[in-house]
Amino acid sequence: MTDLRALLQFGQQVQGRLAAIQSELAQRTVTGSAGGGMVTVTADGRGQIREIRIDPGLLGGDVEMLEDLVVAAVSEVQKRAAEIAQDEIKKVQGALPFPLPFAL
Repeated sequence: MTDLRALLQFGQQVQGRLAAIQSELAQRTVTGSAGGGMVTVTADGRGQIREIRIDPGLLGGDVEMLEDLVVAAVSEVQKRAAEIAQDEIKKVQGALPFPLPFAL
């Protein structure tokens, strides 16, 4: 019985640590650029796009609207990809003979 209790406690510790890591990653910022800095993308530590900057010299129109539209499209595709991944994880968890005390 103590082995099972220890396993559950370990699972809770892992779950707590994963939650802390997710929170920490949400606070971090990562920036990448292409075209010699003509396009710059900023994301949080979880990979969620937060900002896209496009050099106005590349376009003749409303650059801010284009930046916002690109951010919205990228966010939507990331959301859909995360939903698909979560569905697959649920399938794996459902096939296990016991429930996991934490999410994969």
